[in-house]
Amino acid sequence: MEKKKVEDKLNQLREEGAIEHDIELAMKDLGTQRATMYGWPNTYVFTKAMGEMLVGTTKGNMNVVIVRPTMVTSTYKEPFPGWIEGLRTIDSIVVAYGKGKLVCFLANLEAVFDVIPADMVVNAMLVAMVAHANQPSDIIYHVGSSVVNPVMYLNLRDYSVRYFTEKPWINRDGKPVKVGKFTILRNMDSFRKYMYIRYLLPLKGLELVNAASCQYFQKMYLDFNRKIRTVLRLVELYKPYLFFNGVACFAHRFDNTNTEKLLSSARQGGVETELFYFDTKMIDWEDYFINIHFPGIIKYAFK
Repeated sequence: MEKKKVEDKLNQLREEGAIEHDIELAMKDLGTQRATMYGWPNTYVFTKAMGEMLVGTTKGNMNVVIVRPTMVTSTYKEPFPGWIEGLRTIDSIVVAYGKGKLVCFLANLEAVFDVIPADMVVNAMLVAMVAHANQPSDIIYHVGSSVVNPVMYLNLRDYSVRYFTEKPWINRDGKPVKVGKFTILRNMDSFRKYMYIRYLLPLKGLELVNAASCQYFQKMYLDFNRKIRTVLRLVELYKPYLFFNGVACFAHRFDNTNTEKLLSSARQGGVETELFYFDTKMIDWEDYFINIHFPGIIKYAFK
């Protein structure tokens, strides 16, 4: 049904002669509309949910183990510390700060964000497959850190400031980028006020000047407007992960009881948990971010 709705909308837009840019925006809006109608904040988690539903209805007698990792970050140890492909979620914020482009940060600093290194996710998957290879099971494993070893946005801010102060990013001109403290916006109301004063008001002024000068500043106005709309869209996309009902996302801690039981039974069963490690209690977050993750995204993803 969802696939048909997508195809019908796409065909309608093409028949109307819509340009590709407008089609892209319209399809994104449709995806968000369908996701929120069913209680999901965006198409990313909506399609994940549909994937799990599809597995549940078509698996027959097959044993199914579902592993749900939280925000996946660079590797802790293997194949070597700090390996990562591309920028992920929080890494975009870190990179923007390191380049000197981040002037504000939207989050409650006391809120917990759940991250898990990529190699720990792989190890958890391998151990789970072996554990359930010869026994009937339908089980879900949440692989994350927010319950057993939580880290807060406050920590992320402090680690970022410390790292880029001590090891500044070198720009294209060969000069180090100086970073400093940035404005913290703790809720959506403060974010909207900030955007209105710093960007939407000047945009309105530019629009009036552009109209008065016979569209002389049209290119500048369109570029400025596009960038602001992109920021607003991204904030709406990530808002559910930053806040829970408008407040700090303490409620966004993911129950990892099954994963803890898997770890315990693996140890009791003689599994080499030093080799197939996925116990996030072993992570010193300060050491991980400062000496592993940040250097990793600089080396492998910060192009």
